[in-house]
Amino acid sequence: MSERKPIECWLSDMDGVLVHEGVPVPGAKEFIDRLKETGRRFLVLTNNSIYTPRDLHVRLRNTGLDIPEQSIYTSALATADFLNTQRPGGSAYVIGEAGLTTALHEIGYVLTDINPDYVILGETRSYSLGAITRAIRLVDAGARFIATNPDATGPSPEGIQPACGAVAALITKATGVEPYFVGKPNPLMMRSALNKVQGHSESTAMIGDRMDTDIVSGMEAGLETILVLTGITSKEQIDRFPFQPNRVVNSVADLVDVV
Repeated sequence: MSERKPIECWLSDMDGVLVHEGVPVPGAKEFIDRLKETGRRFLVLTNNSIYTPRDLHVRLRNTGLDIPEQSIYTSALATADFLNTQRPGGSAYVIGEAGLTTALHEIGYVLTDINPDYVILGETRSYSLGAITRAIRLVDAGARFIATNPDATGPSPEGIQPACGAVAALITKATGVEPYFVGKPNPLMMRSALNKVQGHSESTAMIGDRMDTDIVSGMEAGLETILVLTGITSKEQIDRFPFQPNRVVNSVADLVDVV
């Protein structure tokens, strides 16, 4: 295997890498500060489509992490970027929150339930059976089916709750139509992120806490992959996967001196 080039750009997952249950991971502030001090180009990625980058900037700042709005890239933004290349100025029926609807409005999409080009499913704090039923009928009538990400469950104070992937499966079961998932582990999101930071795959690293989303999508996009052990995947689980990260570290605190 040829040696990789020095890392010039950094992509990082958010939950499990920089924050855990709303609290910054030890070393996260120092890592972000180091990226900004050295002028490294970076993006923080999240499959969560609920919030806009501005929302996330404020939420993260309140935890002590000052991540610029322009350095946050969500699956909602990736979905909007994808649709803008596929069908500019289209229309969509959307199940989701402001993060998704704002991203679509910004590319000139019309949000409607009357003969839309797409049904777009994202995350929402509470899924409406009426909205899901409308989505099923529209997909059944021929609307193209897009989902922001395949995550089946998400966290809540009471425990796990159904997320985008689970609701997408419900719509698929009713219609027989599979969605196109834009977010991780689709390497499309990684390539879009690379374009945002004007990076090259040979000199960009992806930091993640999940082998089945962050690491596989980074690997398939040709990036250097770094697994941190502060989130979902434990050290004991790594060898169970048919692919491996380029390196494993305890947390982003171990990467401060590498930047």
